[in-house]
Amino acid sequence: MKLQITVLQVIIIILSFIFWQNDDLIFQILTYIQIGLFLYHLYLLSRYTKFWRIHKSSSEPAKKSETVKLISCNIYQFNRNYDPFIQLVKKEKPDIVLSMESDAPWEKALRVLEEDYPNTLKITLDNTYGMHFYTKLKCIEKKVHYFVSDDLPSVEVHLETEDGYEFVFFGVHPPPPSPTEESNSKERDGDLLSVAKKIRNYKKPVVVAGDFNNVAWADSSILFKKTSRLIDARIGRGFISTFHAKYWFFRAPLDLLFHSPDVFIDKLFVYPSVDSDHFPVGREFKIGEATAKQIEETKDLEAGKMEEVNELIEEGKQEESDNR
Repeated sequence: MKLQITVLQVIIIILSFIFWQNDDLIFQILTYIQIGLFLYHLYLLSRYTKFWRIHKSSSEPAKKSETVKLISCNIYQFNRNYDPFIQLVKKEKPDIVLSMESDAPWEKALRVLEEDYPNTLKITLDNTYGMHFYTKLKCIEKKVHYFVSDDLPSVEVHLETEDGYEFVFFGVHPPPPSPTEESNSKERDGDLLSVAKKIRNYKKPVVVAGDFNNVAWADSSILFKKTSRLIDARIGRGFISTFHAKYWFFRAPLDLLFHSPDVFIDKLFVYPSVDSDHFPVGREFKIGEATAKQIEETKDLEAGKMEEVNELIEEGKQEESDNR
């Protein structure tokens, strides 16, 4: 909601100056506080605009893999119009496809993709946390993790490109804090931080994508980034809002992408609606040796922060859902 709050702050500040009261000190103080908060929000959000510096091709290594194309989408379990998403995949021909909220009817509908995507990992659930993974790439290893609950999966797949570059893909979809989902963010934060802690010392290149049910500038997302030592791909590329597809004013960037310094993002964008409440997200990237500029983008945990991470993970494991 920070985007929407910032817009409302602009309106309030304009109205404050229109109705300025020279003899009301409290009114003036509140106006200046509002301006201060607006500038703070503007600074936080500015990193996610195209005005912020991003890595150009000149900072990439001379030797890198061919482009890997990924499409992921929270397809909305109760959406029974399967064709738009299937046709998008057939048209775009990505190397990797990840669906979230896919249940048994969705699995059956997505079987038409298996001729082109022989390597699959299917977790069919009817609790809105099903997940289906399809790829043309060589699979070295496939795992399903249940970090905080036995009905909240994450996928880990070790892949190899056609030109011999290996990397690890994580697909995530933790539950959001909301009146219809969970009463707090403990499971979400515990699940994401479990992923972050697991990949913290991975030697292979890493890509983490999915519906994070969180925005990239939230404190918990920043903690995820520091714990994992990954880069937020959105910085310098725009907000790229993905939810809600049907209500433009309430849109927020919930489907995120984080990657290690040896992964180079060429494109990050959303596709048109496929009748879900989320837009499908497209990513194109290459694998290569990490450069100094990429390494500069990584941040590590401050002293003592790992204890907080461990506590949040344990709280996530102990949380019991009333909605699944």
